[in-house]
Amino acid sequence: MKDAISHRLEKLESHVAHLEHQVEQLNEVVIEQGKLVERLKKEVQRQSAVLEAQEFERIKANNPKPPHH
Repeated sequence: MKDAISHRLEKLESHVAHLEHQVEQLNEVVIEQGKLVERLKKEVQRQSAVLEAQEFERIKANNPKPPHH
């Protein structure tokens, strides 16, 4: 009986160790993805600013001021 309980305990400990390792790996992935999301957000903001400036310049070029100004 003690051997069976000991064996079950060892098996449970092994499973817990494996799960802890998986959680650590998943946490690393989540951290890396968070960093990537932040970089991509900054890039999208930068690209949006560039496009906005280009659109503003296009509108200005298509709507010249009247000659008396």
